[in-house]
Amino acid sequence: MTTVSVQPMPITTQTVTVTRGAEWSSGICDCCDDCGVCCFAFWCFPCFMCKTADEYGECLCLPLLDMLATGYGCSAITMAMRSGMRERYGIKGSICNDCCIVYWCYSCAWCQMSREMKSRKQPLIIVNAQSINIPHAQLRP
Repeated sequence: MTTVSVQPMPITTQTVTVTRGAEWSSGICDCCDDCGVCCFAFWCFPCFMCKTADEYGECLCLPLLDMLATGYGCSAITMAMRSGMRERYGIKGSICNDCCIVYWCYSCAWCQMSREMKSRKQPLIIVNAQSINIPHAQLRP
């Protein structure tokens, strides 16, 4: 009688923790990093703001309240969304910094937020190649 014995390989588990940088993925003036975002914001800024707010998970019409209340400029809704995005993604900054950026670079702030969400939606690919030697079955007499 012949017995075939195969030893099971131990199963190993790896835990991978991915930490994104604590900075914005693009600078406030890096509109050329994504020309589509820049062009959309340039040609139809109200539509662009609504689309960005919707993608962030807020009400589609929320940015329109900013425009109705204050016009294009420093606005509470834009600052709240920007600071909320910083908090959600763990980006360094302060409400004072957000206020200055929104006040001086209103449309650029919206473009930066859009680019940030777009970069966060990119799939993360981890390649971990290992070679494992699996012994052949041994025959026992």
